[in-house]
Amino acid sequence: MADFTNQDVMKLREITGVGMMDCKKALIETKGDMDEAVKYLREKGMATAAKKSGRIAAEGVVGSYIHMGGKIGVLLEVNCETDFVAMSEQFNTLVHNLCMQIAAAKPLVVSIEDLSNENIEIEKEILYAQARNEGKPDAVIQKMVEGRIKKYYTEACLLEQPYVKNPDITVTQFINETVAAIGEKISVRRFVRYEMGEGLEKKQDNFVEEIQQQLNEIKK
Repeated sequence: MADFTNQDVMKLREITGVGMMDCKKALIETKGDMDEAVKYLREKGMATAAKKSGRIAAEGVVGSYIHMGGKIGVLLEVNCETDFVAMSEQFNTLVHNLCMQIAAAKPLVVSIEDLSNENIEIEKEILYAQARNEGKPDAVIQKMVEGRIKKYYTEACLLEQPYVKNPDITVTQFINETVAAIGEKISVRRFVRYEMGEGLEKKQDNFVEEIQQQLNEIKK
């Protein structure tokens, strides 16, 4: 008879971010002991956000980045579990790189969940109209819109964007690399991005291109 339930498997998945089958295997190996199962997954290098049940990422830092010349500024809050990690070089490097990501890639929100249903529906209406204007048949319009709304997510949502210093991975994957290294949950809570003269009618300089060039010069 199993020493754990399906609810235990789901709870372990929520704690660690590891897949259901691996969580089930961990509970089998540890005879249903939740703390030991978390430890087991961490030792295997599988837990991407391992933490004790009930703990939240309440520590962290507010990072900042000002582009040379003061043209673009970013403030970003990133949370972790302990002040020890919050003061570490690895965590603060992560925060700095995320600030530069925001400056260069101009996300609107942190995650898809932060987009309002109203904004998504408006975007879909625009995409449907564009597809119809292209003369596409109704049979393919739905698939076109689905594909384009996914592209919209990768542009508008920080966690879905390709990481500017390594476009082969997403920002989420980049964060998870640090999570695996430090063994604590990391969450991006909020950010603001300011661009000088944004919304005003004036000559537009390509600040984003300047930041991208700067990123290319920085070694990983």
